[in-house]
Amino acid sequence: MKFINSNILLKSFLALILTLVSASSYAQIPDSKELQVITTLAQVVKPGGLFMSVVLFVIVWAVLKVVKTIVADLSEVFAEKRLLLQKALVFFQFIAYFFSISTAIMLSFEFSKELLAILGGTLAVAVGFAMKDLAASVVAGIIIMFDRPFQVGDRVLFGGEYGDITTIGLRSVKMTTLDDNVVTIPNNIFLNTLTSCGNYGELDMQVAIQFHIGIDEDLSAAQNLIRECAALSKFAYLNKPINVLISQVLTNNFIAYKLTLKVYVLDTRYEKALETDITLRVNEEFRKANIKAPTMQVTNTVQRQAAQ
Repeated sequence: MKFINSNILLKSFLALILTLVSASSYAQIPDSKELQVITTLAQVVKPGGLFMSVVLFVIVWAVLKVVKTIVADLSEVFAEKRLLLQKALVFFQFIAYFFSISTAIMLSFEFSKELLAILGGTLAVAVGFAMKDLAASVVAGIIIMFDRPFQVGDRVLFGGEYGDITTIGLRSVKMTTLDDNVVTIPNNIFLNTLTSCGNYGELDMQVAIQFHIGIDEDLSAAQNLIRECAALSKFAYLNKPINVLISQVLTNNFIAYKLTLKVYVLDTRYEKALETDITLRVNEEFRKANIKAPTMQVTNTVQRQAAQ
């Protein structure tokens, strides 16, 4: 009987405090819905259950800390099983969190129609906010599938990331970069951001490779050598034209000619192999033909004053 009376007193005291706080906050709106919600919660709270819930959370926290330490030690011993152990730890943590939160709710509240209505409304609002971005990504995924700004296998530049599209899902797009990293991008980001697609469903793709030579070098010879080296590469797609564009580069330190090779690669997977192969060939041919790179001419203050 004493324990029951103490619970009743605690409930009454809690309800009184919440009512006074709510009344001070909503003095101008005494019949507000917020005040009714707080009063209802005060009536269904079990003080003894709140204490048990705190104890439960402390125990779960301690157990998870011990399990994390064990998994870390096992990952050091069984290195080949490290990823599997980490996946198991994540699953265990999810189960522990779900169990502790569910148990705490069962211990702390006396379920009634009023409480279920409050929890249902709160859950609906929370799910609505959580699903907002997900719904936007799903709609964007459907738009991407019909509009098709890129396809699976395309080499795409997006948001500073450059690589191949491997998966187009309803929620996100997965890209594998040239560093073999997998980047996951929500679909709704694509709708308002510029995306550059290199091949758009084709295996071949144009690659631009730049070379620089001195201002006094033979431009025609350099252009012909670059074109020949590109045509000899086993990674070049010769069914499309090979072009070498020439422009002058002027900076504070030197003047040079920039020769930009535009050649198609057989397969986007060989883009860097093509670039490496042609660069090695061109440098070797330039050395044989005595075509030199530009020389930076830096004049310090003392030299300028002496010249004057």
